Amino acid sequence: MRTSGFMLIEVLVALLIFSLGILGLLAGQRQAVQQASAAQYRAIAATQAADLVSKMWLSDRTAATLQAQFASSSQGSGYTTWLSALAASGLPGVSKHPPTVSFTTVAGGTSAASSSLATISIYWQGPGDEAAHQYTATAQLK
Repeated sequence: MRTSGFMLIEVLVALLIFSLGILGLLAGQRQAVQQASAAQYRAIAATQAADLVSKMWLSDRTAATLQAQFASSSQGSGYTTWLSALAASGLPGVSKHPPTVSFTTVAGGTSAASSSLATISIYWQGPGDEAAHQYTATAQLK
């Protein structure tokens, strides 16, 4: 019988299986951490978008004022103040991918007065992300 060295092979195979199991657990842990970070970044973006909408609601909601104060194209004081808060919120890559805020005028529905539809797009790129992520919120201001 030729059994010499068979136990060594059994031990090596067992170590290989154990190592693959540990690598699988580590990959799962890494994926869980990435998903938790992504959820945190989405929550920050949603909170910051809601903060800007609340500031818009508290301001003069005429289309011209909203455009002048909060549109990213006009860089008004409302937008720049909010952008500073967004940059300080911990959302990574905001300075590299600045958010956009735009307005369109929509019919007033049952009333004769028109309203503004605000579209807020926030971008971020976390560590190790290949591309920027985007969160978009819309709000109708009357």
